[in-house]
Amino acid sequence: MDPLTLYDANLGSRLLLGTARYPSPAVLGEAVRASGCEIVTVSLRREAGGGRSGESFWALIRDLGVKALPNTAGCRTAKEAVATAQMAREVFATDWIKLEVIGEEDTLQPDVFGLVDAARALVSEGFCVFPYTTDDLVVAERLLDAGCRVLMPWAAPIGSGRGVNNAFALRALRAHFPDTPLVVDAGLGAPSHATAVMELGYDAVLLNTAVARAGDPVGMARAFRLAVEAGRAGWRAQPMTPRDMAEPSTPTIDRPFDQNA
Repeated sequence: MDPLTLYDANLGSRLLLGTARYPSPAVLGEAVRASGCEIVTVSLRREAGGGRSGESFWALIRDLGVKALPNTAGCRTAKEAVATAQMAREVFATDWIKLEVIGEEDTLQPDVFGLVDAARALVSEGFCVFPYTTDDLVVAERLLDAGCRVLMPWAAPIGSGRGVNNAFALRALRAHFPDTPLVVDAGLGAPSHATAVMELGYDAVLLNTAVARAGDPVGMARAFRLAVEAGRAGWRAQPMTPRDMAEPSTPTIDRPFDQNA
């Protein structure tokens, strides 16, 4: 697969994985290996403890050889998200941050106003911000103006597994920002969903629940890896344009035999 560049990193994989809700650390490790991913998201609130569980988690991440992308999961205000990001930089020794500012409890929809404010503040402090956002074009423009160089729009609410709720909006984002890396984050539930967004020209997908809560997380991680690769290859091969009418695969002009004979 062709490489992907996100900020200062050149990646061979276009699949990112979350690390929450797996049945065990061993299953998490096997799933990460099966996925082929090179980036995993981690929550400061869940993994930053200095106890034995925190130490074993970081030992696992080191052994896997993947890059950690801290997130501000659970933050409800821009101020809280900025403070969490600052702590994450100290704990994880990275300027990368997946920025989440949640504004609605039932759908976990981002608070886009707080998101833009937090992004602007963090970029000014030298962070490489990966904003979890909606599929709104205006919000996307504001995040880019704030200094973000990657956008992470949702396909559907976090953990819903619904797939793409608004294909038109995702197509519009891709068309309006052809040179910006776009990573679909949240809402994908099946490998076919990943293939669909990659065929739209998206650069990568981020998954957690779809893999962690599968009956076989390791097998599902492998399936998503193949789905992402297939979708990317399909997009690069330039799929045919859909038609309203049938078109015969065998031309009927200049047929060698007269059917009326």
